[in-house]
Order: sequence, then C-alpha cells, then structure tokens
Amino acid sequence: MTVAEPDVLHGLTAAQVAERVAAGQTNDVPSRSSRSVGEIIRANVLTRFNAIVGVLFAIILVIGPIQDGLFGFVIIINTLIGIVQELRAKRTLERLAIVGEARPRVRRDGGIVELAPSGVVLDDVIDLGPGDKIVVDGVVLAADGLEVDESLLTGESDAVHKQPGDPLLSGSFVTVGGGAQRATKVGREAYAAQLAEEASKFTLVGSELREGINTILRVITYLLVPAAALIIWSQFRTAGSDVDDALRGMVAALVPMVPEGLVLLTSIAFAVGVVRLGKRQCLVQELPAIEGLARVDVVCADKTGTLTENGMRLAEVRPDDAGVRAALGALGAADPRPNASLAAVVEGCPDPGWTATETVPFSSARKWGGATFDEHGTWVLGAADVLLPEESAQRAEAERIGSTGLRVLLLGRRPAPDGPVEPVALVVLEQRVRPEAAGTLAYFAEQDVEVKVISGDNALSVGAVASSLHLPRADAPVDARTLTDADLADRLEAGTVFGRVTPAQKREMVGALQQRGHTVAMTGDGVNDVLALKDADIGVAMGSGSPATRAVAQIVLLDNSFATLPHVVAEGRRVIGNIERVSNLFLTKTVYSVFLAIAIGALGVQYPFLPRHLTLIGSLTIGIPAFFLALAPNTERARTGFVRRVLRLSVPSGLVAGIVTFVTYLLVRADPTATDVQQSTAAVVALFVVATWVLVVVARPFVWWKVVMIGFTIAAFCYALFLPIFFGQGFWELDPDHTPTMLTGLTVAAVGVVVIEIVARVVYRRRA
Repeated sequence: MTVAEPDVLHGLTAAQVAERVAAGQTNDVPSRSSRSVGEIIRANVLTRFNAIVGVLFAIILVIGPIQDGLFGFVIIINTLIGIVQELRAKRTLERLAIVGEARPRVRRDGGIVELAPSGVVLDDVIDLGPGDKIVVDGVVLAADGLEVDESLLTGESDAVHKQPGDPLLSGSFVTVGGGAQRATKVGREAYAAQLAEEASKFTLVGSELREGINTILRVITYLLVPAAALIIWSQFRTAGSDVDDALRGMVAALVPMVPEGLVLLTSIAFAVGVVRLGKRQCLVQELPAIEGLARVDVVCADKTGTLTENGMRLAEVRPDDAGVRAALGALGAADPRPNASLAAVVEGCPDPGWTATETVPFSSARKWGGATFDEHGTWVLGAADVLLPEESAQRAEAERIGSTGLRVLLLGRRPAPDGPVEPVALVVLEQRVRPEAAGTLAYFAEQDVEVKVISGDNALSVGAVASSLHLPRADAPVDARTLTDADLADRLEAGTVFGRVTPAQKREMVGALQQRGHTVAMTGDGVNDVLALKDADIGVAMGSGSPATRAVAQIVLLDNSFATLPHVVAEGRRVIGNIERVSNLFLTKTVYSVFLAIAIGALGVQYPFLPRHLTLIGSLTIGIPAFFLALAPNTERARTGFVRRVLRLSVPSGLVAGIVTFVTYLLVRADPTATDVQQSTAAVVALFVVATWVLVVVARPFVWWKVVMIGFTIAAFCYALFLPIFFGQGFWELDPDHTPTMLTGLTVAAVGVVVIEIVARVVYRRRA
C-alpha cells in the first residue's frame, strides 16, 4: 500500500471533531427525501384552480345562500386529505431513506466508526473500499490499487486510477481496491452536494401520467377563459336587474369546469403508493419509478444477490490439502474488503500469516484478483475460463461443475509476473437460491414481462440456476464474450441467460434493448451493476448492495427481496390504471360544463342550475366515487398514450351529457305549467342519469364494492330529490312533482345513456 502522511491515518480525535462542529465545518447538506411541510401545504393549497374556486366561493359567501357554496367546503376537505396523505408519505420516505443511506467508515481516535454522511467533518479521514460512495470532496491519503468511477459526474465510464494526493469528488464511487481520503470540502461546498440532494427528492417530475394531466389542464385553462366570458355576459344580460341571480348562474357554470380533484387524486394515489411500498421495506427514491416499473416489459436481473442469496459457503476444494488452504487463507487476508466469494473462502480457510508484498484487488472486469507473498510467490484466484486456455483440462472440469449451478473459482500460481497461470486447485462455492425467486419469475411471465439474467459468472452456472427456476430458454445460456456489436441486439432478443458479462457490456445490453423499443428495468447490488442501473429506465438496487448502487437506483429493496418487485409493479399499475379511470370522470364533467356554458350563453337564457345542483351531481357521480376508484386494486398493464385514451371516452361522453341536459332544459322551458324550479329539476335529473352511466362505464368490471358505491350514489340522489326532510329537496331546491317535465328529462336521458354505451363499446373495442 502506498501511504502519504502515515500519522494522519490515525484520524481526528474527539476534541478535534468537537472544534470543527463548533466552527460549523460539518457536512450539513440536508438529506432530503421529501418536500418540507411548508412546501407540501403550499403545493396543495396554492394552486391555480384553488384560486379560481376560492374567488367563486367568496362570491357565494357574500350573496348567499350557503347551500350554493358547498363546493368550497368540498375543496377544503379534499385539500386537507391531500396534505395528510403526502405528510404520511413524507414520514415513510424519510424513515426508509435513513435506513438505506450510505454510511461512510471514518477513522477517529485510531479506530473506525460508521457514520451518517452528515456526521463527517472537515479533515476527517474516511476509509475507502470497493463499492463505497464518496460522500464529500477530498484528497487521497492512501491507495491500494484504488480505482474510482466518476461517470455520475463526468459521463466518462472508465474508472480513474488514484494515487496519494489525487483529488476525489463527492458523488463518485470506488470500483476496485481501497485506501483512505481526507475530507477537504464538506456540506454545500462539496461538488456534488446539490446534485445528491436533488436526486433524492420526493418528486413527480418525469412522469408520463403527470405530464399528460398537465397537458389536459393547460387546454382546459384556455377553454375556461372564453367560456367564462360568455356565461358571465349572458347571465348579466338575461337576469335583468337581479345581480345575485346572475352571479349564482355564473358561479354554477364556472365551478364544474375546474377539474380540481384530478391533480389532488393523482398526488394522493402516488402518496398512498409510497406508504404501501414503504410497509414492504421498499424505498422509492423517485416517485415516477412507481409508474415507470409498471410500464417495464424487460427486467434485467443479476444472478448473485437477486436470484441467489448474497452469502456463499465453501463447499469443496479440489485437491484439498494444507498448502492449498494456506494460499486461499492468505489471499483472503490480503483483501481488507473481500467480496462474497472471497468472504466464503476466508470463512473456510484460516490466515496462515503470510506477508503480502503486492496485491491486485479483484475486479469484475478482470474476473480475478491476486497477491504476491514473501517466500511463497504469486497466487491468483478467479474464473477458470478467464485464467486458463480453452484446451485446459482444469477449465473443462470447472465448467462441468459450474453447469450444475455451483460457482467455481481457480486457484493458481504465476511464476512470472506476466506469465501463464499454473492451475493448483478448484474452489467450489455453493450458492443458495432465494426461495421467492421462482414465484417472482412466474409472476413476470404471467404479466408478459420478460426477465433476462445478466451475470458476470460462468454462463453454464448461471443457466443452471435459472433453469432450476423454470426461466424460459435458460437451457441455452450465452457466453457474453462471444457477442459482437453487430449481433448484440438480436441475441439479446433471442436469449434469456447471459454469463461472463462485463460491467461495460451490461450497460451496452440495456442500451440495445432500449433501442429496440423496450422499457428496461435493471436490478443489481454490486459496483459492476452501477453503469447499467444508471442507464436503465428504472434502476432497482438491493439494500445490502454497495452504497454506489443505492445512490443511482430509483428503487431500493431494503429487505433485499426480489419478491418485492411484483408489488412495485402492481402498485404502479394501480396508480396508472385508476388515475386513467377517474380522469375520464373529471374530464367528462369539464366537457359538459364548457358545452353548457357556451350553449346557454349563445342562446341567451338563464343558466338552469344553481351551484348547489352541480355540487350534488359532481359529489355523487365524480368526487366520492373517484376517491374510492383511485385507491382500488388494478392489475391492468400500463401503456403509453394516456391523454389520447382519456379524451376518446371523456370528450364524447361529456358532449352527450351536455346535449342531453341542454335539450331537456329547452323542452321543459316550453311547458308553461312548470315552475322554474321544476324545469331546473328536470335538467338536474337528466344530467345525473347520464353522469351516473358514465360512472357505470368507468367502474367496470364490477365487484361487490363498486355495486355498493353506485347503489349509494343513486340512493343519495333519490334522498335529495324526493324527501322533504333534513338535507332533502328543500335544501337542494328540487321539485320532482311535475310529472311531464320529469318524464321528459328521463326520456332524453335514456337516449343519452344508449349513446354513451355505444361510445364506450367502440372505444374499448379499439383499445383492445
């Protein structure tokens, strides 16, 4: 090991740490995994649509009666629900983020302690090993084959060899070797501090669902202005000197145009998803990952740590003698941060006390590591098919053993520094297949999601493990060394198991699949997975994996269970499918509201509804049902084209509802025996019937609770329409006693129901 300033490697004393803390020289960048409480409240309260509805609510509070201002209380309740749900998600996310964060090993008072990144102070000496994330800027104090990947900062994929005195940047990570660094910049001065903070925020940025809803809302905003101007002009023109009636008509027309609940329910659905997954020890570092994994059609999984458990057991050494075990024990002792394979060797072979004069740390790219010992020569341990020629009998034997699913390493000697390796023994390691792996693979197969096992291990060994889990085409594993750039994409499409894959190849494979139009998720736990995790559409890291993999992944499985992934997929599908359902309801209301505003304004008649009428219809056919539909189970596979699909149903449904209401109102206005209230009641009944049928269409397929929900909607409306008691027809100002107008409304509504059913069947047939 090359060492600079050996006395510094002792680390800071407790007194020196206290001095730096008092001086504010700490790594004080907050590890934010969510928005602050203030930001959550502002995001839910200070919205464009809340401002519009708030002004209209204030108008009703001035002119009365309070029944016509019920929409304002609904907005308040919904906003409070949104704040509470997101606060729950915030607590869950922050609790899990603490569990999953990188914990640097810091030298203090001659010992090594693990700290949270915020516990590091200026001049701290930090111990470095393979997979460690560099949490602060610094300089190298000691290096033992130290190589650092700075691709997350520079975009350069090749690891950089570091010597004492070289700079280190926060945000990079160690790929090979070890050493020590001194912290020279901490807190907000560190190069990647702000990037790291942004990467862990609770965010909806980059979500196709969110972007689609924002597109719809922008269009609605443009429609609101002319429709509002027309209805305001028409109501003041037709209401004569009664300004209060004109204002009520204006408010009644404008309020239902605002789909205020759509954004709210989207936020709630995502927040509930975070809480549900948090209970399964799944940390969602970026919310779009819930949605993104639901769209995935290819999952690239590493074998070790994903299909098999991280831990291994030394099963056999061939030949097994004292000299071989001594060499294995010496190699294990020479590596201060052994990987899973070497850790199993160390457990079975004690340290003989040999002195290492030179070491070559194990590298995923090389597939071997080694050391030179005084009086004992140079020994190497690695993959037999990398260290030995094809004609070697030991290599053939290693491949035969590996084909049974065991991991086989070659112990060899190298008489000359660059000479061939002389085989000495085969080291057989036993891997334990995760008990949940078979069920997870079966789930993905049922959901038409293809799983491709991409591993650095021997292809035959990987194929044997995958075959035991019944992965399709696992009996024809592909050695990645035989792949070329020209045939990479084709062979990826054809195969499911790939062995001897280098870190650079993993990245190329992800890119090749993406170029073929696939949405790719990559799972992994080692440093060799980082580049592929970063490039994949969704990166999934194991909680026990290296800090570097957890840093770049969007999802971290803190319980290291591959079986959690189906729950993430199901949660994403629930969110996407349900938001699409409720979007149909909200946009149908917006379309018929805009249509009625334009039609009534153009005709120059009084608006048929009071604000309370549309509050009643909107609450029963949209608000209350949408809340349950947004949180219901939904296994429908996610697809692109959210906006197009929603508009195909909501636009014609809204137009039908608007036309039915408008025609009903025109017909009943011609009846001189009906009062104004009875005419309005007929229009209310017609709109309710059509809006309820839109709910019926959206709620399919039916289960018991959906039938109860629709039954409650109808029963509640009948209560308001027919019963002259508390919160009955008097409160809502409804009068169903004029039979001709009621029959007219029901007849026109029946025609509208038939038309909507035809539209729905055409839309769903095209979608299928």
